[in-house]
Amino acid sequence: MQYRKDRKGNDISLLGYGCMRFTKKGGGVDLDKAERELGAAIDGGVNYLDTAYIYPGNEAALGQLLKRLNCRDRVYIATKLPHYMIKSVQGAEKLFQEELRRLQTDHIDYYLKHMLTDTATWKSSSIWAWRAG
Repeated sequence: MQYRKDRKGNDISLLGYGCMRFTKKGGGVDLDKAERELGAAIDGGVNYLDTAYIYPGNEAALGQLLKRLNCRDRVYIATKLPHYMIKSVQGAEKLFQEELRRLQTDHIDYYLKHMLTDTATWKSSSIWAWRAG
């Protein structure tokens, strides 16, 4: 695996693992299959895992998988703030705490804004954050 350093000097795999399309089984994620696939990726050196609040069941599944594989300290989690669902700083904090619970972790390594399509969206989705600061 090839890596690049992030701003903090961490080695991040060039190939990331997108969790959006975990195989479904019944009404949720096929955890056994996902465990095999994610485990193989991590064993192969992938350490950047991408999910999002709005991917149905994916943050919770990823949290369970990281626990099963006992590998939270070997990976970097990226998830996304659905800014279009947020009306206040308190709403953002509540959603963030929910994401931590789903992911069964005490921190998220990379927190991105979901579905930024243009500069106007960036500005309008950032107004509540500016008011907080």
